[in-house]
Amino acid sequence: MCSCTVNKKVKYFQDLPDSVKYGAISTVPFKDPVIQKDDIISIVIQTIDPSNTAIVNQSALVQSIGSSSASPIGSQQISGYLVDKEGNIEVPLLGKLMVAGLTTSEARELIRVKASVYYKNPAVQVRFANFKITVIGEVAKPATYTLPNEKVSLLDAIGLAGDLTIYGKRENVLLIREIDGQKTYARIDLNSSSTFNSPYFYLKQNDVIYIEPNEAKITSTDAAKTRNITIAASLFSALLVVLIRVL
Repeated sequence: MCSCTVNKKVKYFQDLPDSVKYGAISTVPFKDPVIQKDDIISIVIQTIDPSNTAIVNQSALVQSIGSSSASPIGSQQISGYLVDKEGNIEVPLLGKLMVAGLTTSEARELIRVKASVYYKNPAVQVRFANFKITVIGEVAKPATYTLPNEKVSLLDAIGLAGDLTIYGKRENVLLIREIDGQKTYARIDLNSSSTFNSPYFYLKQNDVIYIEPNEAKITSTDAAKTRNITIAASLFSALLVVLIRVL
C-alpha cells in the first residue's frame, strides 16, 4: 500500500495509460519570446569582407549572474548589447534601435535594413545572449541557467536541474513570470498530460520555477528538529544533574 501511494505521488503524467505503447499528445503552439528591457542581445553582421563589420560585431561585455547547463552558478561575462530602460540598444554606426517588444526575427530584419545603408547584402544574426531561467526548491541542482536557445520547455528546465527530488510536489509546480512589470504565477500539475497544453509549458526569459516540498519532507524536517531538541534537552538535564551532585 505504501508503494502504491509513493508511486502515485512520484510518477509523471499518470493519465497516460501504461497499456498503450504509442500515442500522440497535442502541445500548445510555441510563440517566439519578445525582447525585453535588460535583455542582452547578440548581434552579428556578416559581409564578404569581415573587416568591414568589425566595429559593429565588437559588442560590449556585460556582467551577468547565471550559469549554463555545463558550468556552476556564478558571475559571468556575456558579449552583447544591453537593452536599456527605454527598450533601445546602441549599435556602432547603426545608432540607437528600438528592439523591445520585437522577436529576434523581427529585430534581425530591422537591423538588416539599417545595415543595408552601409553594407551590400549583409547577413544578420540576432539571438538572446542571456536567456535565463531559475529553478529552485526540491530539485537536484537548483540554480539560474543561461540557455543557448529560446525554445525551452518546462521539462527541459527540470531536466537541466537534475529532476525533482523524491520530496518534490509534482502536482503543484509554481511558475513565476513577469509580464509588463508585474509578477504573475501559475500552478502546473506534472502528474497530468495537460501540462503539454499549458500556456506555461514553453518558458520565457527570467521565468522562475519553484518546486514545493511535499508532506514527507516537512514531516522529516520536523522530526529532525524534534530529535535535536530532545537530544539537547537530555544533555542539558544530564549536565544539570552532574552539577547538582557536585555542588
